Amino acid sequence: MNILAIETSCDETSVAMLKAKGGLKNPSFDVLSNIVLSQVKLHAEWGGVVPNLAKREHQANLIPVLKKALEKSGFYNEKQKMKNEKLQPEILNSVLEREPELLEQFLKFIPTIKPPRIDAIAVTIGPGLEPALWVGINFAKALSLVWNKPMVAVNHMEGHIVASLLKEKMKMKNEKVGFPAIALLVSGGHTELALIKNWGDYKIIGETRDDAVGECFDKCARMLGLPYPGGPQIARQAENYKKYPLTFRMGGWTRREMEKEAFNLKLPRPMIDSKDYDFSFSGLKTAVLYMLKDMKERHVNIGDFTPMICNEIQQSAVDVLVLKTIKAAKEFGAKSIILGGGVAANKELRAQIKKAVAREFAKTTALYLPSTKLTTDNAAMIGAAGYLHATNGDFAKPEKMAAKGNLLL
Repeated sequence: MNILAIETSCDETSVAMLKAKGGLKNPSFDVLSNIVLSQVKLHAEWGGVVPNLAKREHQANLIPVLKKALEKSGFYNEKQKMKNEKLQPEILNSVLEREPELLEQFLKFIPTIKPPRIDAIAVTIGPGLEPALWVGINFAKALSLVWNKPMVAVNHMEGHIVASLLKEKMKMKNEKVGFPAIALLVSGGHTELALIKNWGDYKIIGETRDDAVGECFDKCARMLGLPYPGGPQIARQAENYKKYPLTFRMGGWTRREMEKEAFNLKLPRPMIDSKDYDFSFSGLKTAVLYMLKDMKERHVNIGDFTPMICNEIQQSAVDVLVLKTIKAAKEFGAKSIILGGGVAANKELRAQIKKAVAREFAKTTALYLPSTKLTTDNAAMIGAAGYLHATNGDFAKPEKMAAKGNLLL
């Protein structure tokens, strides 16, 4: 089955082409193309993603990204043009009336190519920013109408789960994932633990009560004067700190002297001892705020201590995430543990969950980590999740498809 996938849930515009087989029992994918255009630089000056700016960029980018995805996958063919009567401009106008720039590009490009040999169009419907989601959904509807192909509605978080099965070379081995499985999904908007009994059968057993871990990292980074997005900045500072020998001098301090000083640099591990699987990272953010306030009152140069503080922030979050994931895997007898989401790119989280799984489960539980290229929002993971639905005949009616910003897994 050939799947064309579209992802516009936040600030990445992405289109992918996948060849999939194996059904629900043994799915395998060949990612023919996965084009991702990031808007990070655009939103950096605002310190976060601005929904209307994201919507505008998706409108401008979808046709160029689609063209690149078709070209790279070998599905692009401009030798045979589409017949104009199939375009139905009056219907397209109604579908893309809120995306005039996209409509203009659509009418210029789509008639110049032969419809690709695809079996379905998968698109993210949520969760995410609704203005951004609508652009991708309406684009998918227009393509479905013109090419007469069925649509599949995909939950963005399910995409992050399936992303862990796609390998670095964009191919998935024919390996049967053991169920039940536990998925730790961590990003700027989500921190949750899901129990997976089978593909399509998901239950949230724990989630954040306030800030997601990625959101916490962004806010802590802002307090430290680090640029957006904050998660990679904190990880980079923490990694550098661990590389420093004890005699390495940062500002007026050696690392050994720093670790002897008592500036209340030990941060809490929020809810680490709770009996449930919920998370809370708002308290960690508040603890950092008071730590920095205390250091200023002591006239300490915070810049000297930034790498050390970042290391403690990161370790505090990682400790909680790993412990609760392992605890859940034990309670539910998980045969697999899956990591997904943007924060899944964090090297320390990946290293420590690997060690914990090896220590606690030996060879009884498999760990699936996404390649770092597939931790960010991308259409390949949406196409893979879409295939799981399409192979089961779970197609969507275009007229009923809508953006759902708070869609649950």
